[in-house]
Parts: sequence; structure tokens; C-alpha cells
Amino acid sequence: MLRSILLGAVAGARAMTPLAVVANAARTGKLRRAGAAPDLLAHPLVSAGTTALAVYELIGDKHPDAPDRISAPAVAVRIVNAAIAGALVAPKRQRWVGAAAAGATAAVATYLTWHARTRAMEQHSREATGLAEDAIIVPAAIAAATAR
Repeated sequence: MLRSILLGAVAGARAMTPLAVVANAARTGKLRRAGAAPDLLAHPLVSAGTTALAVYELIGDKHPDAPDRISAPAVAVRIVNAAIAGALVAPKRQRWVGAAAAGATAAVATYLTWHARTRAMEQHSREATGLAEDAIIVPAAIAAATAR
């Protein structure tokens, strides 16, 4: 369940990253087979699409007009994406538990990461704080998706 929880934490900071790294891990055969992602997720177009959305979010997050991650729609998207990714990295018989753990973690992490980022922006730029956040969450997501 640790992998699911970690992907939920990542979703709190970046909504699309967990789904993108799981799709890419499935496409490249690096996703542990106990989770056995559906073939659709491993399709190159799905992998490319989720990656494009994740990159767009990584870039857009630094923009001054970026929507607040704690708005209701943003929180809902984070929970859903985390739940899907969390289910896919969980053992087959524990997918619902993985989904619930990741979704709940995403809900909490959304507010924690928003608060941390807001505080950090009191002394540093939006771009610097966003890049620091990216430097933490992207490798964490990749590690969670590809751990054996």
C-alpha cells in the first residue's frame, strides 16, 4: 500500500503526474505485474496523452493565473487520478484498498502541499517553489510506479 499512498501524496501536488507515470510504467513494462494495469492504460496514445497533460500541468503550475489546487474541482480531479493510479499499483486483490488509500492521501496532501507552497512563496518566487516541488514529486511518482 505504500506505493498507492505515495502516489496519493504526489497527486496532492500534481494531479496528472501519478496517472502519467503509471501509464508510462505500464507501456514500458516497468509496472509490477501484481497490479496488472489494463492494456488500455499501456497503449502508447494513452501514455502520451497522460504525459502531455502532466507536462502541461508542470509548466502551467508556475503561471500566475494558475488555478488554485484547493478549489473543489481541482481536489476532485486529484482524488480520482490518485485513486486510479493507487489501484493500479496495488496488488490485484487489494485494488479497492489501494484506490481508497491513494484518494484519501491525495485529499490531505492537496491541502498540505498548498499550505507549504503558499508559505514558501512568501520568501521565494512561484517558479522557484514550483520547480522545487517538481524536483520532489516527479522522482517520487516514478519510484512508486516502478518499484519492484
